[in-house]
Amino acid sequence: MTTLQGKIALVSGSGRGIGREIALKLAAEGARVVVNDLDADTAAETAAEIGANGGEAVSCPGNVTDPEFADRFVGTAVDAYGGLDIIVNNAGYTWDSVVQKLSDDQWDAMMDVHLKAPFRILRAAQPVIAQAVREAKEAGQSIPCRKVVNISSIAGLGGNAGQANYAAAKAGVTGLTKALAKEWGRYNVTVNTVAFGLVKTRLTEATAGEDSQIDVGGNTIKVGVNPQLLDTMEAMIPLGRAGTPAEAAGAVYLMCLPESDYVSAQTLVCGGGFMF
Repeated sequence: MTTLQGKIALVSGSGRGIGREIALKLAAEGARVVVNDLDADTAAETAAEIGANGGEAVSCPGNVTDPEFADRFVGTAVDAYGGLDIIVNNAGYTWDSVVQKLSDDQWDAMMDVHLKAPFRILRAAQPVIAQAVREAKEAGQSIPCRKVVNISSIAGLGGNAGQANYAAAKAGVTGLTKALAKEWGRYNVTVNTVAFGLVKTRLTEATAGEDSQIDVGGNTIKVGVNPQLLDTMEAMIPLGRAGTPAEAAGAVYLMCLPESDYVSAQTLVCGGGFMF
């Protein structure tokens, strides 16, 4: 028996990178996963990989910042699998600038994807979870522990130059987590945050060419870290290196395990020992 056998999981931004590894990990442990990505083909590829590995997954492509997305995301889980047990709010990106050059659009984009989108997903999930709890009580059954894992960053804990918008949004994730832990404790839902440090993905490793840009909502956004700066950042990490997407996924998995059923309103830092 796998540790998450029969659980139903939503993982936003799970077509690539860390999100993909989270989806693969949860599925490998028995969860049925709803995969999301901006790119429909990418989401479908990850869902197909899960299926090829013996797991179960469906894709729900789309932009998490669209007002209608949250209901559709939650509805996909209910329609495909009949419920909802795990929510991982992972989708996001960075759009950096020093504060005097930071536009309103850059600020709003980070708030929308990192804070408003998780809020909307959780709001959409509440009726599903509340109904499941009521039905369990009426049937005299025990209420299973459900899990919410909101993804943050060490930038949200200690700030980071050039990322006032991103750091503020990720700091807000902590407040959202703590508030929901208090609201949803009565449903036997734990709500925690995993804050990532430096993890090597296409958003941190790309430095030149087409891979150094992404398109989000019609905005072309430069990504990547200068190799020399990357080396400097890695040297500051006690473990001496950046993390891998699989290691980041492992930290999320810890908060989904039955062994963490009495851990809530906490922030787990996955950063190789680095702290601001």
